[in-house]
Amino acid sequence: MPSIATRVAARTLHWLPRKQLSRGLGGLAARSASPALLARAIDLYVKAYDVDLAEAVVPPGGFRSFDDFFTRRLVEGARPLEGDEATLVSPADGRVEDLGPVTAGGRIRVKGSDYSVGELLGDPADGARFEGGRFAVVYLSPRDYHRVHAPVAGRVVAARHVGGTLLPVNAFGLENYPQLFARNERVAMFQRSEGFGEVATVMVGAVGVGRISVSFDPTIMTNVGRGPTTVRYDPASGPSLARGDELGMFHLGSTAIVFTSPEHPVDLVPASGSTVRMGRALAVRR
Repeated sequence: MPSIATRVAARTLHWLPRKQLSRGLGGLAARSASPALLARAIDLYVKAYDVDLAEAVVPPGGFRSFDDFFTRRLVEGARPLEGDEATLVSPADGRVEDLGPVTAGGRIRVKGSDYSVGELLGDPADGARFEGGRFAVVYLSPRDYHRVHAPVAGRVVAARHVGGTLLPVNAFGLENYPQLFARNERVAMFQRSEGFGEVATVMVGAVGVGRISVSFDPTIMTNVGRGPTTVRYDPASGPSLARGDELGMFHLGSTAIVFTSPEHPVDLVPASGSTVRMGRALAVRR
């Protein structure tokens, strides 16, 4: 049972204007600052969270803002892709919070909580298509690289901004806020892959996340006052992505969830609780 202090903290956070605070933090992070002050802040963050800057692309003259540092790119070759086109790769660096089957009725269990895939994707019809497939949840910690990449090669056929609140997605959030991932604002992206059929990748926001931006479509962005929307692309001419191409980025924080189709069975590779890097095998086609 949670302690009194934990219950008070959870209740207090519940009543705070979390989206406005997160938007404000994102705005502050995106502002240019005194180079000396910014360098000091980044240095403290790097030391506190053991960030490996050796693998980051540092612009000439240094980062222009904290957001510039947080959404840093990596040097060429820092995340080699494992396997061939029969390997579905992790879309992000992080910890595998949970993984397993999508059960009857399009349900999954994450850390003991039951979720509807349709609710997570923002449409029950979309959720039904993944019944019998597999899922994996990757949590990005503050030290991780925060760009999210395509787990498979294929065209993007749809992208959906699903409205919601912003709660923490760390252990505290998972323990204190039921249906956490289905409550938070998020973006679901759907690819059609020759080797895996339909694959969905969901970027879940969190408190402190200024916004989620989508790399192949700048019209889709969360927590900037734009309402939820679904964009559908021509299956023959929509955005074509190779494995490892960029899907989007978190401007502070969060979690990525991947769903695979039952028509193309896969075996999940990592164990729950293990650490993965973008490009490492998340599943292999049977």
